[in-house]
Parts: sequence; structure tokens; C-alpha cells
Amino acid sequence: MKKVIVGISGGVDSAVAALLLKEKGYEVEGLFMRNWDSMMNNDTLGNPNFSENICPQEIDYNDALKTCEILGIKLHRVDFIKEYWDYVFTYFLDELKKGRTPNPDMLCNKFIKFDLFKKEALKLGADYIATGHYAKVKDNSLYRAKDQNKDQSYFLADISKDQLNNVLFPIGDYEKTEIRAIAAEHNLNVATKKDSTGICFIGERHYQEFIKNYLKPNPGKIIDVATGNVIGTHTGLMNYTIGQRRNVGINGHEERHYVCGKNVFENVLYVAFGDSTYLYSDACTLSNINLIDKLPNKLTAKFRYRGEDIPIEIEYIENDEIKIKYPSLAKAVTPGQACVFYDGEKCLGCGFIKDIYREGDKLWYLS
Repeated sequence: MKKVIVGISGGVDSAVAALLLKEKGYEVEGLFMRNWDSMMNNDTLGNPNFSENICPQEIDYNDALKTCEILGIKLHRVDFIKEYWDYVFTYFLDELKKGRTPNPDMLCNKFIKFDLFKKEALKLGADYIATGHYAKVKDNSLYRAKDQNKDQSYFLADISKDQLNNVLFPIGDYEKTEIRAIAAEHNLNVATKKDSTGICFIGERHYQEFIKNYLKPNPGKIIDVATGNVIGTHTGLMNYTIGQRRNVGINGHEERHYVCGKNVFENVLYVAFGDSTYLYSDACTLSNINLIDKLPNKLTAKFRYRGEDIPIEIEYIENDEIKIKYPSLAKAVTPGQACVFYDGEKCLGCGFIKDIYREGDKLWYLS
């Protein structure tokens, strides 16, 4: 009997993943990962009115324990707090300092879930590891999940082909509604538990309140990109992302507006009004390339999770950098985010967005 160690998070997806594997005859055990010290988010970090934990792993752990009790499987626990800080959170902060919009979930998958977790599972005698990700592995290649709305191949695109070895994604062929129904049918305690959203280490806390505990606020000018006029003051470039429409902080301007760029060197935030012309680009460069499979001549890319598939052309590949073109234009391509490559349903890998271009010119307001 093959042994599978399942990453049990305390949510419904990983619970049903374990259930499905057990029904298939595997020897199943769970492993709960504690990646963040939730006490880091309490009132000791500068908010005297804040007294509750934002990322309550202990609640999740208790839910995971109950799930494993119902399933009749053993649950192990491991702390990766230091490693998460070193490999994920410091990267997150460094990217924010550069004015980029990082994706910590991708780094967590690369360095924690499919590296350290896998090594821990091997110590427990695992033949396979499994998670509750909505994705598929076939012939050691990564594919989109059946549920296109929940598909998480985007977040898995930075793991290597070797990391896909002996990995199972049991819920990849199910819709989310089916997963909920299976959990309810088997009386799992997490059948109706709300899905976690956002970044775990921030939780439900206000983003800017959290970030200022680690990065000193650095206010600067907000400039109307069309006129060059100063129209407000931002609270720090790390608090904004390209395409953002809410909480920009411009008082007295009721016309629809959005963040269209940053100048890190001059600490300026650029905002546009009316239509979204300034958000479109037709080319970008990518760095830190990870290829799971070879890139074909024709392929598509996603520039953000749940973004549309954009047909792209590769202009050049040089060292660890790729420049791609997308003649149909793409909206809100954002430095620091991942550009994930697809050939139909197959996810081929990714690169991280560096510079953005339109009509051959680098967009100065994204410098």
C-alpha cells in the first residue's frame, strides 16, 4: 500500500483531498504546516485597539485535528516559521521596496509546500505528497483544474518539474460545489467553512496597517499622469498597485480614477482619470524564469490570477530574461507579478514581470 502525506490546512479542500485518497486505498496521513506566527499580528505592533489574532493557525489546526479524527488518520505538525520568513516574507518586503507587487503564494509553493514540506513528508515515509490545490499533474506536467474558476495552476507555475515528481492533486477533476457536497455527505467538520482569502500573514487586517509595521511610511506626491498636476499625497508606494481604483486617497475627485504607475526614484504615484488607456501595454520583459515544459511557438499567458489568456509571441530569450509581445494589448500588467505560460490546458511555467512597453517605448511611469 502506497503512503501519501497530505497537507491538511484546516479547510475543506485539503480535507476532501485526504478523503478521496483514503477511498482509493492509499495509506493516508496528514501534515499541518505552521508558516506564520499569528502573534506577529496582534496589538504589540502599533495598534493599541487591536487585540485579536488575524491569522489564527490554532483554529485551523484544531479544525485539521477534528477532520483527521473523522477520517481516522494521523495528523502531524511542523513549523516552518523561520523558513517562511527567510524565503517568502523577506522577498515580499524587498519587492515592495522596489515598487513592485509581489506574489508570496507562489514563493510559498516553491520553497515551502513543494520543498520543505515534501522533505518532511519523506521523513514520515511518504511515497507521495498531496495537497488541496485545484490543479492536475499528468505525465509529470502541470495542467489546469476542471474548475476553471478555482484553478490554481497560476500559483504553482514557479515550481520545478522535479518538484512535481510524486505529487497528487486529488481534487483537480472536481468542481468546488462537488467538493462541498462530498464534505457534507461525509459529515466533515469543515464542509461549510469559509474559504481563506488574501494573504495569510495579513488575514483580515487592513493591508496598510499591517505593512507599516515592517516598512516605514514614505508619503509622496500623487500626480495626474495626463496633466502633470499634483492632486494629492500618497502614504507610500508599497501601498498601491497598478490598476488600483479604491483607497487611492484623492479627496475631492469624484471622477473615476485608477493607479497607472509609480516612479520609485522620485517617490511619485501616477493616477489617470476616465478611460483606462494608460493601463495597456503590448510587451514586457520577464526575469527569474521557471520552465516546467518547453515553450512552443504559439502559446498564451496570464498576467494575474483569474486574468484572461492573452496570446503572446516571444521576441527573445537571453540568459534569465524573456521579452514577450502581445499584439492584442493587455491591461494592468504589473511589475513583480507573474506572467504564467500556457499551451492550452498545460501550464508551462512562468517569469516575473520586470519592465513594460508600449509601441517600443518603456513606460516611463512604471520605472
